Amino acid sequence: MRSAYLTAARALQLGREWAVEGDQRRALSSYGEALNLLTILPPERTRDVLLAHTHLAFYQTLELVGAPGSQRHLQLGVSYARSTRDPLARAIAEECLSGLDVVM
Repeated sequence: MRSAYLTAARALQLGREWAVEGDQRRALSSYGEALNLLTILPPERTRDVLLAHTHLAFYQTLELVGAPGSQRHLQLGVSYARSTRDPLARAIAEECLSGLDVVM
């Protein structure tokens, strides 16, 4: 199971890198890969922290390109960030909710 977390974390990291480089299509695909993997794992804190970060990154990238579906990722990301109490996820969620610039 640890390898599944590492694979999902790597997909999230690659997605963020591609989003920063301007390749939103690859970024969204990578986030989708991470979500698909994480959603089949049993609930636990590590999984939920990764889900928070992935949903928030998905939201930010969708907002950058003006694509639909971003609000659902925001809601899920904020929910996971609140429940896990991960400081970084909570800070990103607060930024997204406050309407400040989208931050990777």
